[in-house]
Amino acid sequence: MRILTLITGEYGQRHVDNLKQHAPRDWVILVWQTPRVLPPILDYPEDYLPDSFPPADLILSLAEVRGVAEMIPDIARMAGAQAVIAPIDNQAWLPIGLARQLRGWLERIGVACVTPMPFCSLTETHFNALRLRQSYDHPLIREFARHFGRPAFEAVVDEQTRRITEVNVRRDACCGCARFVAEKLAGTPVDDAVEQAGLHHHHYPCQASMGIDPLYSDTLMHISGNLMKDALKEALGKYLQARYIRPAGYAGDPDAPADGEP
Repeated sequence: MRILTLITGEYGQRHVDNLKQHAPRDWVILVWQTPRVLPPILDYPEDYLPDSFPPADLILSLAEVRGVAEMIPDIARMAGAQAVIAPIDNQAWLPIGLARQLRGWLERIGVACVTPMPFCSLTETHFNALRLRQSYDHPLIREFARHFGRPAFEAVVDEQTRRITEVNVRRDACCGCARFVAEKLAGTPVDDAVEQAGLHHHHYPCQASMGIDPLYSDTLMHISGNLMKDALKEALGKYLQARYIRPAGYAGDPDAPADGEP
């Protein structure tokens, strides 16, 4: 698979570095450095594009400039791309309304597009978290999401000590955060692991927005951290001990007043 990545700065470069190090060997990672400054409205997007792009199957937009989204349909045509992944880790770079427009523009020219918010919510069947989840079905995006997107782990636990001996990454976040977290968890007590995963996630650091997103009523960084912790919970499964809160006065409480007593 040939992937054309559109990057502006450190955010995109981190993803590209992780892709080049850990993507399947038959993937070709191509990079176009986007303009760092664009006008508020692009009347002629072609004025800011090169004369040509190398052939690509999939476009991965990691741009940190809002106007780049308006160029993507032209880039897709020029590269012959069949699909686009344009994640939303910061609505200053890709507002949700513009993302919706982008999906419509691309649909009209027969190019599939997903806009996962945050990027690490992408799976092989859907993107986004909680009530915002959307399904998709395209083989190229599905192939990408087999390897990068919503974190997925396999954990090995010493049952005698109840400590994690190893965490293997089945699917990394594209930025590399899941791999970073997995490497930090060896030796961690099972009962502390989920909390520690959240701390390591923030130490990476995650580059999703720290501002409150109006659709989630939460920060995208917090949503991303919860996805990481949920992935570890799934991997630890039976090893996690259920903890119960016993409300004062519940029916099984021997100190609770009998029926009719004050």
